[in-house]
Amino acid sequence: MGFKKITEQVSHHNNLEKQSINELLTNINLEDQKVATAVQKVIPKINFLVNQISKKMKLGGRLFYIGAGTSGRLGVVDASECPPTFGVSDNLVIGIIAGGDLAIRKAVEFAEDDLSQGWLDLKKHNINELDSVIGIAASGTTPYVIGALKESNNHNIFTGCISCNPESPLDKIAQCSIIPIVGPEFVTGSTRMKSGTAQKLVLNMISTTLMIQLGKIKGNKMVDMQLSNNKLVSRAEKMVMEETNLELKEAQQLIKKYGTVRKAIENYK
Repeated sequence: MGFKKITEQVSHHNNLEKQSINELLTNINLEDQKVATAVQKVIPKINFLVNQISKKMKLGGRLFYIGAGTSGRLGVVDASECPPTFGVSDNLVIGIIAGGDLAIRKAVEFAEDDLSQGWLDLKKHNINELDSVIGIAASGTTPYVIGALKESNNHNIFTGCISCNPESPLDKIAQCSIIPIVGPEFVTGSTRMKSGTAQKLVLNMISTTLMIQLGKIKGNKMVDMQLSNNKLVSRAEKMVMEETNLELKEAQQLIKKYGTVRKAIENYK
């Protein structure tokens, strides 16, 4: 490939089957501790990425995550958490995985090897120049993701990527590359481990910061969250009580009337 796949390098740990359970857990944790530091080093790149995407979203653009396997699943998870957490449309942050929704639970053989399918999947959403696409691939070599970003670039759509291999084909194609270098995996090549953790951390940072930029947080509270279970309703009641100094029963009445914490607070007089 003309570059070194760090994600495929041999683990620093050997004879895993001979290690005790405690040794295995301790050594996995030792490797995991390297991940946050690797992510810290790429904050300037994440900053640039979020700035670019935020500008487009404020004009009505959407954010697409696209990936295969573990990377695709992580994108789908992050996208699916945005509506309940921030009260946004499920059409604002969209996760696309090679092989479709079936691939969220089960591996779809060779789905990631199709160079043209990624762009076809994006086109189903009528993607346009206001939108942004982040390709997620630990290896940086996934054809499905590379093809999607190439075509996005050709159509003047902003592209970013989250990978763990510098100088990969994906790194060279994306307009902004986020490449936390986490080193070899505990189990050689098992990128669901450190690489997946790094990707998850970066996705948390991107979506949370974007939603704050879009005004979906007040203070440090999820004032637009969907009240979809008892735990969240209870959290909402506490928020309203803190903001208004009302008693529980009055807070409950406000929430029932207006439906969200934000509206309850804004309409309290």
